[in-house]
Amino acid sequence: MDSHAHSVRTRHFSVSPVSLALCVLILAWITACHKSPPPPAPKPSPRNAELALAEGVKFLLQRQAEDGAWRSEYYATFRDGTALTPLVLLALQYAHDSGYDSAELSQAIQQGIDFLARFVDKQGLIQEPQDGFDYPVYTASLAIRVLSHRSAASRAKEQSAWIRYLRERQLTEKLGWRTEDKAYGGWGYCRLIPYKPAPDKFAPPLVESNLSATVFALDALAAARALDETTRRAAATFLRRCQNEDGGFHFIYDDPVRNKAGLASSEPLRFHSYGSTTADGLRGLVYCDFAEDKLRRVQAADWLNRHFDARQHPGQYAAAHESNRNAVYYYYLASITQTWAQCSPLFSGLEVRRKEIAVALAEQQHPDGGWSNPLSLVREDETLVATPLAIVALSLCLAQSN
Repeated sequence: MDSHAHSVRTRHFSVSPVSLALCVLILAWITACHKSPPPPAPKPSPRNAELALAEGVKFLLQRQAEDGAWRSEYYATFRDGTALTPLVLLALQYAHDSGYDSAELSQAIQQGIDFLARFVDKQGLIQEPQDGFDYPVYTASLAIRVLSHRSAASRAKEQSAWIRYLRERQLTEKLGWRTEDKAYGGWGYCRLIPYKPAPDKFAPPLVESNLSATVFALDALAAARALDETTRRAAATFLRRCQNEDGGFHFIYDDPVRNKAGLASSEPLRFHSYGSTTADGLRGLVYCDFAEDKLRRVQAADWLNRHFDARQHPGQYAAAHESNRNAVYYYYLASITQTWAQCSPLFSGLEVRRKEIAVALAEQQHPDGGWSNPLSLVREDETLVATPLAIVALSLCLAQSN
């Protein structure tokens, strides 16, 4: 190494105050230009359960027509108001009973009841629309429940008319059915009175019983204190046929499509249990109230305890049905909360589970106050279907927690 190089490497340099200040300014400018972006703005916190209920009620009130009905803008079968109006009214009554009250709510309920009363003639009979009811058992069952509420105390005539109409549609001996028939004892979706077809005749569409329609009918008759032993015994016969060995329930016999969770085995023919049907089935067995079904009730409650989920519809689904698991999510929440209210001693941890449902619903609520399902299989993508179901569940969670 030569002496010049050594002298360069060991030389000390002095920096003037002006140069130092300039360096500091340059570093500050560089830092400012390259600093990290600001953190994202925090997401708005979800509504609490009480506010979610209030906003949901407001959403429904804003969508009531001048004649007192609620109608869909998207589904033709929901446009005459006969399917949606009693469902919305039931939800509003639940909201009222949970503590939400306003003059506007009371007025809306009365206007909706007036709409349902228009289908009862002077003789106390139900006069169907020209094309009939699209969902006669659901419409009748929900109308009976609405008319059994204290807000409809002066509507005994209308209530009786709907009860008579519903009773005419139970598949029993008076319509030609026998206990050995798989459809015996329940209710279904048929738009006509479901007489048993003669062996050489075609059956009308949807004549067979199913679990959902059957439990809706039992809900209604129980609310009206019109559930006699003959009706209960026939209904229990059908309910037992829908219960699986694991304690859970399926929707209907012999139908891999309409049983939402799909086929469990083909030989013997068995269907998977799932949450909405099991909640329905247990509630139906409780209404029927036969001592010989005690173990069935315990097993159904045990299935629901083991499979409870506040954020998705529970049950073992066949692979081909998995994509539609949550299509009945809001129906499931409304059903299980009603079942808890009907037979709470059979369940554990209900306070925590009700809170989980309330939190989930508050988080899922849309900014306009409604709820909807991204899946369309059972029309929960219609906000006037999903929102009333959500309000029923939320109202029951709040009422039982207070």
